[in-house]
Amino acid sequence: MNLKKLCLSLLAALTLFVAGCETGGGEKEAGASGGAEVIDGTGGATNPDGAETSGARKQAEWTGNPLDNPDSLLSKRVIYFDFDQSDILPEYVDILRAHVAYLLDHPDVRLTLEGHADERGSREYNIGLGERRGNAVREFMLAEGVPPNQLSVVSYGEERPVALGHDEESWSLNRRVELVY
Repeated sequence: MNLKKLCLSLLAALTLFVAGCETGGGEKEAGASGGAEVIDGTGGATNPDGAETSGARKQAEWTGNPLDNPDSLLSKRVIYFDFDQSDILPEYVDILRAHVAYLLDHPDVRLTLEGHADERGSREYNIGLGERRGNAVREFMLAEGVPPNQLSVVSYGEERPVALGHDEESWSLNRRVELVY
C-alpha cells in the first residue's frame, strides 16, 4: 500500500471515529441505571421508575425522505399472501393505507406493484397468481382514492424468489407483492 492510500485510509477511519463519538452531555450506557430509558411525550428521557435522567436527549423528527424512515409504515414495502391466495390480509391494511396517503400527497410519484409467487405450480399459473396479487393491492389503493395513473402492476411469478429453500418458510417469503417507487 502506498503512502497516499495509507493516509486516505487513516483519514477515513479518523472521520468515522469522530462521527461516532458522543458530542453532548451523554446518554446513559445501556443497563447503567438498571433499566432502559423511556422517551416521554415532551422529548425528555426518564428511567422506568419515572426519574429524569441526566443528559436527556430530545427525540429527533425524521427529516429525510419519508419512504426511508425506518420508524414509518412507509418503510414496509412487502405485502405477503397465503398459499394460492390473492386476498389482502388484515395485518397489511394499515401499511397499504400509509402508502395510499403518501401517494395522495405526492401526485407526481409512481408506484409499481410487483407480484410474486412461490415455486409450486406451473410457470403460467404463477405468473397469473402474481398478477392477481398485484391487482388486489392496486384495487385496494384505487378504492382508497389513488389515481390509476400512479399505479402499475407487473408479475414475475416464481422468477424472482427472495428465499431459495424448498420449505414452507421460504415459500411464504416468496408469496408477495413488492411496492417499488
